[in-house]
Amino acid sequence: MVHDLILFVLYLVVLIILAWPLSWYITKVFTGEKTFFDPVLRPLERLIYRVAGVESEKEMTWRQYALNLLLFNVLGALAVFAIEILQGWLPLNPENLSGVQPWDLAVNTAISFMTNTNWQAYVPETTMSYFTQMTALTMQNFKSAATGMVVAIVLMRAFTRKSTQTLGNVWVDLVRSTVWVLLPLSIVFTLLFVQQGVIQNLSPYLSVSTLEGAKQTIAMGPVASQEAIKMLGTNGGGFFNANSAHPFENPTPFSNFLQVLSIFLIPASLVIAFGRMAKDKRQGYAILATMMLLFVIMLTGTYLSELNGNPILASMGVNSPTSFEGKEVRFGIGGSALFATVTTAASCGAVNSMHDSFTPLGGFFPLLQMKLGEIIFGGVGAGFYGMMMFVVLTVFIVGLMVGRTPEYLGKKIEAREMKMATLAVLIPSVFILLGSAIAVVMDAGTSATLNPGPHGLTEIVYAFASASANNGSAFAGLSANSLFYNAMLAVCMFVGRFGVIIPVLALAGGMVEKKTSPKSLGTFPTTGWLFVAILTGVILVVGALTFMPVLTLGPVVEQLLMLQGTKF
Repeated sequence: MVHDLILFVLYLVVLIILAWPLSWYITKVFTGEKTFFDPVLRPLERLIYRVAGVESEKEMTWRQYALNLLLFNVLGALAVFAIEILQGWLPLNPENLSGVQPWDLAVNTAISFMTNTNWQAYVPETTMSYFTQMTALTMQNFKSAATGMVVAIVLMRAFTRKSTQTLGNVWVDLVRSTVWVLLPLSIVFTLLFVQQGVIQNLSPYLSVSTLEGAKQTIAMGPVASQEAIKMLGTNGGGFFNANSAHPFENPTPFSNFLQVLSIFLIPASLVIAFGRMAKDKRQGYAILATMMLLFVIMLTGTYLSELNGNPILASMGVNSPTSFEGKEVRFGIGGSALFATVTTAASCGAVNSMHDSFTPLGGFFPLLQMKLGEIIFGGVGAGFYGMMMFVVLTVFIVGLMVGRTPEYLGKKIEAREMKMATLAVLIPSVFILLGSAIAVVMDAGTSATLNPGPHGLTEIVYAFASASANNGSAFAGLSANSLFYNAMLAVCMFVGRFGVIIPVLALAGGMVEKKTSPKSLGTFPTTGWLFVAILTGVILVVGALTFMPVLTLGPVVEQLLMLQGTKF
């Protein structure tokens, strides 16, 4: 337990140490200031604009920005779908894999990678060729991460600019996100992963003889490069079906540490960058402190639940007092609990253990994090703008309590902003609950569960929470590769992504036009621990009111039954 606590503390310390300089760099990139990459990347950036015909100096209103961003993502999804279908005729396919079938799986996968979800209802090793992995899925990992980042940057501009109608140029922001931030970091982490033993090749699959004399096929592929961007971009998914539990994808405890570190690195940096852009670092620190507080609460709950293990298995002598069911011994309880909490706090979805095998309360906290939305660090960019919607709600509630017009950074929060923030918070929640409700009353939904009772309910609810929150992780007990689940989850992924992004951009469009009022004695401070406590309380209360009934019927009931010795 001591070693695990050291791991947790070390993780948070290293995260902050690395996020602070990265926030400084991100601020310079998006404010157009000089960086040490200018001699190399400035000419490349200008070349991209010239080839693409982008008028880099022309800024856009929020509607223009949203329309172009949506078009960019839809065209990307269509390209992924086409590559999947035509895979059998495309190069870099040493295993001669045919096109992705059925069509609904191909559509689900295309939407999944477009929305930064990376939900995988297929076995990657036997479904996707190297060409598809590299040109479709890995490329989409960059594009979806850049999409989240630019929306966060737009929201920062909305709160820090004064009385204007434009929010920037979407194409410039996408290029800078990809070329200046995601690509350099991906190169660094790819090399680190290769050094740790993550494979990176284009070799045919190996056929070997086991010690028992049986034949086994060992999948190869360009894993390290996809691993880097899927973690840094909080995309999730995996090159292998076992994901980051696979020794070729996550071979050592240090590679495990690097992976969980890379998931939070950019989201944490963006929050600090907000304080820099606002010319008040305390604003960013307050939001970061809220994320940290919520993360520590969730990590503590997950870790203690798994540390105690399953008493039924312990009484049968199946395992030691600390249950390793569903976990890699090389990572242990601490490494598994940390990974599970990080990946569901962010919209990553990569896993190094099977959440379906966690204790009921061990699965409760990852599930709750997804249901709260992308706010506890969250996805790249999505964590910041998701949390900012709760900031708007909190400031409005505080304004009502003290009898003043609510304002944030000197800008008034009025009816339009409240409507947009409420939509951004409620839309994913509605689709989680509505999708789960439809699934539990239909044979197509319930027949896919591996377990009966409350655990089967959790498997279904987890899938819709993962899709609507653009997370991508799954309770492995749900067989989701069916027309019903491929269609339902694809809708949830799309709405969960753009049902939040569009209200956020609309809110930004209204805020950027407002004048900034000077602080007065009646201005509520949004930088101290009181604000952090109130913001945390609002998040937990909203989550409790929305989701506690279904959480009670699922993991809470299962936990109580487990303690009584009931098996399913």
